[in-house]
Amino acid sequence: MLKMIKHHPNFQHTKTSFFGFLFLLPTSLFALSIILLLAFNGFSVYYIYLPGYLKSSPEPIKLLPENLSGEKTVTKLVSSVMYAVKEENPSAVSKTQLVQKPNISMVPRPKQGRSTRQILRTLGGSGTKAKGVFASKVKAFFQNSKCKSRFFMTWISSIEALSDRELLAIESVFKSHPKACLVIVSNSLDSKQGNGLLKPFLDLGFKLISVHPDFDYIFKNTYAETWFDRLKKGNVDPGEVSLGQNLSNLLRLALLYKYGGIYIDTDVLVLKSFDRLRNVISAQSIDPGTKNWSRLNNAVLIFDENHPLLFKFIQEFALTFDGNRWGHNGPYLVSRVVARVSGRPGFNFKVLPPSAFYPVDWTRIRSLFQGPKNHSHSNWLNAKLKQIRRQSYAIHLWNRQSKKVEVEEGSIIDHIISDRCVFCNTSKPSFKV
Repeated sequence: MLKMIKHHPNFQHTKTSFFGFLFLLPTSLFALSIILLLAFNGFSVYYIYLPGYLKSSPEPIKLLPENLSGEKTVTKLVSSVMYAVKEENPSAVSKTQLVQKPNISMVPRPKQGRSTRQILRTLGGSGTKAKGVFASKVKAFFQNSKCKSRFFMTWISSIEALSDRELLAIESVFKSHPKACLVIVSNSLDSKQGNGLLKPFLDLGFKLISVHPDFDYIFKNTYAETWFDRLKKGNVDPGEVSLGQNLSNLLRLALLYKYGGIYIDTDVLVLKSFDRLRNVISAQSIDPGTKNWSRLNNAVLIFDENHPLLFKFIQEFALTFDGNRWGHNGPYLVSRVVARVSGRPGFNFKVLPPSAFYPVDWTRIRSLFQGPKNHSHSNWLNAKLKQIRRQSYAIHLWNRQSKKVEVEEGSIIDHIISDRCVFCNTSKPSFKV
């Protein structure tokens, strides 16, 4: 009987399968261990947290305007990786969130030290003049001048780069605001040669000064203070965009936050009094469908001292600075912040339509420099000029697009120059941009 079972075909097949299983068992166990190891490693890299079970989350730096008074020091930003500031009314998020730990080694290293310090020296950065000069000079100027309104400009270029366009912008301020005070924050104009250029205004009794910037003082007790300190130490990448341009973007915000008043770019011509404007920023463009603004601009800003929107602008600059993207720290910055805070309590400001300061888009600004070509074109120019005079407080000349364009006789700009000049016999003939 046993002999018959051994020679049965099914027995032989079972025997072969059994020994085959014993032979392959080590290989199978090894493969299984590899699969388990890979699964564990993958789980350690990507994992899902449920917000309800999080014990703690990284808290962003929170600094309110009311904590900035007096001589209190701003809380320092606490690493090269800065968390976005938590807004008061955060938007809704999904119930599950993918959480990844920040990889410090992947944070791009900033350009170090030497080039940044050279740029700051060129711009007249902190330390090139005695401490306290800016603060005392501006304080004495405002106290002694009895200003009806305060205007600020910044000039970060050389004195040789100052043209009739910038001088006409200054003229236009005083043409509409003869009792205003104008502070031009500039290293190059705060000089013997600069004082000579501005002397004709002083001779007519207008109140203006040029003063060397003290960034440490101007930025003190704001988010700009820590950002600028990191910049000086080489811990901020200045990027490919002009550092001077980005410093001007920040400087105008900090000046208004500290003193309150009106900031205008040096390629803005003032057309009428700003006396009725308070806490305003203007749209550069509107959405043709919704009629809501689609982009704001920072070439003209009018705000009270310590205004919370200015605080938000400075905060956004310090926490999201990108020196490689044009406009990111300027027009796009104010657009981002206003979009987030609009409608929230505590922010009292108004967004004006593009006609207020930007009646002509940068893509069409050259048309204002052209004289009449024919009867139809002449009618268009006259209608456009009347519209600008009626609706606009100022006009931005978009220097990048128009600085090399000559003013043709009979053009809209030709008429505006005649309207807004103070030294009309000298400004108009040489006004070439």
